[in-house]
Amino acid sequence: MTKRTLLAAVAVSLSLTACTGGGVGGFGLYSLVRPGRTVKVGNGAMTVVTPREWNRTTRNGFTDIRYVEDWTLNGPYLDGISFVTGLPDNHRIIRQEYKADRQVPKFRSVMTPPEIAALVESLYRIEGGASDWRTLNLAPRPFLGTSGFQLDYEHLDGDELWRKGRAVGAVIDGRLYMMLLDAARSHYYEAALPDFEAMAASAQLRR
Repeated sequence: MTKRTLLAAVAVSLSLTACTGGGVGGFGLYSLVRPGRTVKVGNGAMTVVTPREWNRTTRNGFTDIRYVEDWTLNGPYLDGISFVTGLPDNHRIIRQEYKADRQVPKFRSVMTPPEIAALVESLYRIEGGASDWRTLNLAPRPFLGTSGFQLDYEHLDGDELWRKGRAVGAVIDGRLYMMLLDAARSHYYEAALPDFEAMAASAQLRR
């Protein structure tokens, strides 16, 4: 998960694993996502439409979580979007060794937005190696046709680069649906934010 999103978080950890830019699995090969097309993400429970070309990471059954998918525009350490598509109750957002000293908390279907925000922070601190974390805003926001939340944050990682992020999500039928943008605070975050917002607005559940 050096995804720098979920990418980033795991990227620092695997190196993070090159998970920066979003990823709950190691970055390796990419495939191009064409603009203007409806694309299934994660386990296929959610679709989005991107306004321009992005690169999606290939999935690795040994390290990836089937409910998480990572995309990057300029490379995992510069920017990334992670999609969490229906993470069930009592599951982690990232795969960890069973005996790992520090475990990222499991998602619980009864979690409130502040508790989910704390889960995201723990992800970046434990797996991404964030040494400083600042919550900038946590507020209600519609997502996927229901009441959700928006979390804005920034963090300083072991590579001494400040990164900024936004998470938009909702718990629907006991499952977590969420999109996270995480990018270098200087230039890359603002450059990718319009794409993130366009995709969040286009997101739909597949029943």
